[in-house]
Amino acid sequence: MSAKIYLVGGMTCKNCKAHVEKEIKGINGVQEVVADHLTGLVTVDGAQFQEEMVKMAVENAGYRFGGPADSFAPGSDLWLS
Repeated sequence: MSAKIYLVGGMTCKNCKAHVEKEIKGINGVQEVVADHLTGLVTVDGAQFQEEMVKMAVENAGYRFGGPADSFAPGSDLWLS
């Protein structure tokens, strides 16, 4: 399995976290999802899944997909609000 970390904006509470996790878990190939509403980071682990599908799931849940976390500078709060 290969874990990837993404930035997701707009998560403000534990319900947001659960909603994002549920949407992403529905993607073929995803084994585990852990979202953190405080940091805006979502870890997705699985054998094979497409980033585009993760983006669609996040947006369908009503949140902003910021892309891979490694594409932003540490400490950036761009996606926390």
